[in-house]
Formats: sequence, structure tokens, C-alpha cells
Amino acid sequence: MQPNEDRFVINIGRQLGSGGKAVGEAVARRLGIRAYDKQLINLAAKQSGMSAEFFEKADEKESRSLLSALLGYLHSPFSGGVNGGMLSSETLFKIQSDVIRDLASRESCLFVGRCADYILRDHPRVANIFISASRSDRVERLCALHGIAPAAAEEMMDRADARRASYYNYFSNGRWGVAATYHLCVDSSALGLDGTVDFVLEFIGRKLGVRPAAEQGNGQA
Repeated sequence: MQPNEDRFVINIGRQLGSGGKAVGEAVARRLGIRAYDKQLINLAAKQSGMSAEFFEKADEKESRSLLSALLGYLHSPFSGGVNGGMLSSETLFKIQSDVIRDLASRESCLFVGRCADYILRDHPRVANIFISASRSDRVERLCALHGIAPAAAEEMMDRADARRASYYNYFSNGRWGVAATYHLCVDSSALGLDGTVDFVLEFIGRKLGVRPAAEQGNGQA
């Protein structure tokens, strides 16, 4: 386990089809840390004793029930449990928040989505990054990934981005995709995925003082 002062966290927000998840996974590999995305659902299910299927249905979806319970939880995140056994979006958020905080307290890691930047806003060493891309590149990537027509890709993209924005804006004090919310926003269309990974790693090196293992070994800046 790393000493407390050496641990760091990277949080990746992304537009659907921007390649943000792939960028995050590549950054994590090169830094020798774990990347967490859908794995958080399984970890939250295990911690709560509930089926992962219920978490999947509520994942990154906004709900306005239990708002007062959520606000109380944000002030005292470890004081409450599952309220009445109800699996609302707020319940999922509370359980996932505990999982995210626990992981960040034990290891350096990277999180994709799920308001991790807000949940870990008090972490002493954190880099919050948002990945976007041109609409045409995003449509092209989704068509290739899912074997769908451009119209279907656009519908999928718009629906997912609206859901992510609603979820993030509801649970955090920032605005999804707005530059002021993050430490760095990158257009992957401008640099390509490999170039975006390199750019993000350079930024992380400057902000957090960490470099890929290969660079640490040969003394590159």
C-alpha cells in the first residue's frame, strides 16, 4: 500500500463516443494504476449485498426522491445506510460514494464518470479531466463500435450525454462538460486518442508530479 502522501486520483468525465474511457484506461495502464468504471457497480453491489442488476438499472440516472437524505449524506457520508431498502439513484450514489472513497483511501487509481471528481473533491492529490470530441468523430466511433447507422449513433449519443449531464448536475456542485468544473478539458479529435493520452499524462505529470513507469526508469522529464 502506498503511503498517504504518495496516493493520487485521476477522474475522467467524457462525452459518449469521445474515446474518454479508452483514454482513461490507457492513462491508467501507463501509470501502473487501476481504472474503475463499471467495476464500481459490482463493488457497490457486493458491499450492499444487493444484486448488481438493480445497480445497472439505476446507474448514472437522476432521481429527485430522497433529496433531503442525499444532502444529509453529503455532509456525513459514512453515517447512513440504505434508506428503507429502496434502491433509488440516491441510494446508488451513496453506496458508490463509499466505494469510491474507500478505493481512493487505499490506492492510487483512476475513475471514469459517476461524479468521482465531486465525491473526491477534498482529496489532496487529484486531477479532474473531461474528454470531448467533434460530433462527426463521435458518430463514426459509435457506428464502428456498435455496428449501427449514423442516425442511431446520434440518438444514442444525445441520450447518453443528456443522462450524464442530468446525473452530474444533480449530484454535484458543478456543470457537466463545462471547463470551469475541471482541471483540464481535451478535444480528442484535435489530438487523436494516442495524442490525447500523451497530453493528459503530461498534464498529470505537471499537476501531480507522477510519470509513467517507463519514464521514471530512464529519467525522462
